[in-house]
Amino acid sequence: MTDPRDVLEKIWTGLGHDPAALERVDLTGREPVLPSSFAVGTAMQASVAASALAAAEVWRARSGTAQRVGVDMRAAAVAARSERYLTVDGGPAPELWDKIAGTYQCGDGRYVRLHTNFPHHRDGVLKLLGCAYDKAAVAEALKGWKAFDFEDAAAKAKLVVTAMRSFAEWDAHPQGQAVARLPLMSVERIGDAAPRAWPQGERPLAGIKVLDLTRIIAGPVGTLTLAAHGADVMLVTSPNLPSVAPLVIDTGRGKLSAQLDLTDAKDRAAFESLLRDADVVVQGYRPGGLASLGFGPEDAARINPGIVYVSLCAYSHEGPWAGRRGFDSLVQTASGFNDAEAKAAGTDGPKPLPAQILDHATGYLLAYGAMTALLRQRTDGGSFHVRASLAQTGYWLRSMGRVDGGLRCPDPALDDVRDCLETSESGFGQLSAVRHPATLSQTPPRWTRPSLPLGSSAPHWP
Repeated sequence: MTDPRDVLEKIWTGLGHDPAALERVDLTGREPVLPSSFAVGTAMQASVAASALAAAEVWRARSGTAQRVGVDMRAAAVAARSERYLTVDGGPAPELWDKIAGTYQCGDGRYVRLHTNFPHHRDGVLKLLGCAYDKAAVAEALKGWKAFDFEDAAAKAKLVVTAMRSFAEWDAHPQGQAVARLPLMSVERIGDAAPRAWPQGERPLAGIKVLDLTRIIAGPVGTLTLAAHGADVMLVTSPNLPSVAPLVIDTGRGKLSAQLDLTDAKDRAAFESLLRDADVVVQGYRPGGLASLGFGPEDAARINPGIVYVSLCAYSHEGPWAGRRGFDSLVQTASGFNDAEAKAAGTDGPKPLPAQILDHATGYLLAYGAMTALLRQRTDGGSFHVRASLAQTGYWLRSMGRVDGGLRCPDPALDDVRDCLETSESGFGQLSAVRHPATLSQTPPRWTRPSLPLGSSAPHWP
């Protein structure tokens, strides 16, 4: 198993940062913190610490003052399950999962995982199977399919389904091979622009405007992190696309929330106005989706030279699955984690990791990449494109080795993590939610705006 400090050092120096800054980081706690044979606590601690140290370095660039950063492994791991611990007005948050989502055995004995939280994905799966909206009916229908055949058919229908593979099978797959050739993440200069001055403010990202075009967990956690360090984050969603209620509530803290339809001329104009004044764009739609609407990274750099454009996808921007839709649970299944965790537990069938760890770790890495690019822009000028994916984060997690006895770690329930929670008022009621897991000695992370229902804000910067 890899030492967390070594993991952090590789992330930090991998994007060209000064290793001397690592002397100002305190990492506490040790594995295991969640029931897993994988180093999920280490991955979360390192990704949170990278983002927090980047915020501290932004503050040092703005103020000339350094500060200490601290991340406890248990607190970071609890943050990787934030959607599980959310309560609203003292009661449970809305249900996260659709009733037919999950894993099923096919006729060839292999397993598939269905993601049906969005109605069009659910309806598409039911149409493909020709069965009723019922878990038993889905299980029976899948007995007539081979797992890889159903995965391919679902992909052609633009649905989100993956077959379970072992690590060896994923490593032999063209997509697994494409991911293995990539770094954990990348920050690439994509255009020329003069360096921008830092705005005035008393927090690392005060005055920095962030356009948030993301849904579900990874992207929203990235922008939630930028908001925690003082950025003005404007979540922009389409009124024509579905959402998942508890995730909107949990990751909406600290953000403004507008709705725009980018196929409507008036809304496109409003969006372009937001884009012209933004410092950062974070987008999590499938590769090419925003570019087809005229708002890809090169478009944004032309409209607003000096922009930092952050792209998130499921399986990376390389390989035959580059355009394929996906979510954390599906990437875990396809890339070998569910198989490996089941073997470690001595159980049959898929066994998921104890958190949507690929989502949450990637979210903090997105924030780290965005702040890295902001620092470069303010020093050297230019427009930048930051890229990360769930599959690349998964490959990185694998590189950390395994945790002996990790599956014997108790699974923390809500009462076990109350010291990691905070309460706040919101547009949904009183929230009890996981607070930011990092500490900064001078600019502690916090959210100053309440979580709001989608579309509550006008599409104008404050």
